[in-house]
Amino acid sequence: MSTEEGFASLAGKCALVTGAGRGIGRAIALELARAGAWVVCNDIDPRTATETAARIHLEGRGAFPYAADVSDSEAVRRMVQDVVAATGRLDILVNNAGIEPSSPILETPDEMWDRTMNVNLKAVFLTSRAAGQVMRAQGGGAIVNVASIAGVRTPLALRAHYCASKAGVYGFTKACALEFAAHNIRVNCVCPGVIITPMTAKARRTPEIMARWQQEIPLGRLGTPEEVARVVRFLASDEAAYVTGQAYFVDGGKAMH
Repeated sequence: MSTEEGFASLAGKCALVTGAGRGIGRAIALELARAGAWVVCNDIDPRTATETAARIHLEGRGAFPYAADVSDSEAVRRMVQDVVAATGRLDILVNNAGIEPSSPILETPDEMWDRTMNVNLKAVFLTSRAAGQVMRAQGGGAIVNVASIAGVRTPLALRAHYCASKAGVYGFTKACALEFAAHNIRVNCVCPGVIITPMTAKARRTPEIMARWQQEIPLGRLGTPEEVARVVRFLASDEAAYVTGQAYFVDGGKAMH
């Protein structure tokens, strides 16, 4: 049950979700709002950020869009400052923004490597630092980072830059949890497997790839953004008050080996 009266209530809390314009990020924003949180829907694209906030409004919940490039330090500083000015607090940060360009290592240009690292990893540091300062002053909070099984156990061909960035998110989550524990700030990550999102749309149109995925995943199917979002909601809630520094695999068992 993901209502504010039910399991894992987030009533009265303010949440900032990066990359909330589509896919997993949009599902997370909707799930947190349904659990009672006021949600700031960040995306680099103001149109998609606004669309997610509008979806939340249609359900009678509170949200507002915020367009910003989370790999830009000054933009992140302003965003967190504006969120606190508008809502008075920041209880939950979900670092979901990410990109997954494809390129063989021997042909990968510097610009692609740097952009992937900036969006997928540096942004997690920037937002965690800015939000962490607010949470420290408040007396606590929760941060959930979206990593990937590709950064921990199942590397992907033509995605070395993506895998490296997600491995960094995994490692940063552990180190951040260790440091932030003294401030009552919990830090965890989720590691999705193959999820039905715009990022996997092209591959899902290839029967051979779909057949291989279904064979490799013990549950025999792809996951949904909502299934990832429900784990994030739990980790962001007081139900997970004694959970920090952990990585939750949401992958149908693909990475259990």
